[in-house]
Amino acid sequence: MSFKDLPIMPDKKKGVLLFYPYVAKKSANNIKKKLAGRWLGQGPMVDKFEDKFKSKFAKKFSAIATGSGTDSLHMAYILAGLKKGDEVITTIFTCTATNIPMLYMGLKIKFADIDIQTMNISVQSVKKLITKKTKAIVCVHYGGLPCDMDELLKISKKNNITLIEDAAHALGAKYKGKPIGSLSDFSTFSFQAIKHFTTGDGGMLTIKNKKLADKAKRIRWFGIDRKKKQQGIWKNDVHEIGYKYQMTDIAATMGCDSLDEFDFILKHRQKIYNTYLNELSSNKKIKCIHDYDDKKEHGAWLFTINVNNKDEIQKKLRQHFIETNQVHFRNDRYSIFKKFVKGKKFPNMNYLENRYLVLPVHHKVTVKDATFISKLINKFAK
Repeated sequence: MSFKDLPIMPDKKKGVLLFYPYVAKKSANNIKKKLAGRWLGQGPMVDKFEDKFKSKFAKKFSAIATGSGTDSLHMAYILAGLKKGDEVITTIFTCTATNIPMLYMGLKIKFADIDIQTMNISVQSVKKLITKKTKAIVCVHYGGLPCDMDELLKISKKNNITLIEDAAHALGAKYKGKPIGSLSDFSTFSFQAIKHFTTGDGGMLTIKNKKLADKAKRIRWFGIDRKKKQQGIWKNDVHEIGYKYQMTDIAATMGCDSLDEFDFILKHRQKIYNTYLNELSSNKKIKCIHDYDDKKEHGAWLFTINVNNKDEIQKKLRQHFIETNQVHFRNDRYSIFKKFVKGKKFPNMNYLENRYLVLPVHHKVTVKDATFISKLINKFAK
């Protein structure tokens, strides 16, 4: 077995895990109360969660809660008016959830290379891929670091192309002081188990256009207007194909509780992130995946390093019961995307593929842990 095939590290008292779910302490009691009540599926708690999320992150935009980040992405692609055969530029380096919904819709995927410093989508690569058939650009804020939004918004406006942000990593991140989720036409978020906080599973879609937000509420529930239905009005026809993409009140209860604690969550993660950055950035054998641009405030979901001997460092850390790994495979390695990458080259992705390593950042990691992990990496980096 090669070291790349090491299993997930067991959850023991000893050691530092790569990821750990964040659930607010009060959620256990609040969920118990919810289970004794009337609303378990989508109900008033979902509305409350949307309002709280909108106030904190979406600002003037609408916030629509969904069953997953993938649901949110699929809805964004539908709401953007994308049709079979339309070209969409997206990053080669992301969770498959970003790009698989494009396959549902028969879209033509055009993969862009990544930026070698940030691992975000390369603006230069995007520019080279634009044609008259390009209808959307999808960017992913890798690890919580905002993409070059000024450039992407400029490209989008110049070419009349919709910009969609996959912000699954970037809850709490800001660009020019504005929260990610309040910048472009559509932004999507994930509350899957290992994100900043979890609702068991769940997602959020922020939308600039109010009419499209109303449509989003219909298509997440079979195309039906729930408010009219609950008022006993069945004259409303189903005019568009909908899905079962809604969030439950149980999940929304967890979400509301965690939003109450989010400032603490983010502050702690940023403290761990900055500990790594301070301890590792002066070592010339290590390159931190980071951007010192003052316009960007990091959401600190991941801390990533670029090193020559990634496998060796990973093995040495595991011997000290410290779990590290790579979080995504480049999408052109998957058979379902092969037809979109024939003859294409991704030099930056090729360079980083076997060099990048993700370190633990979550709420159970202490500054002492991060300092010790950094000490080991500094020792073993070549």
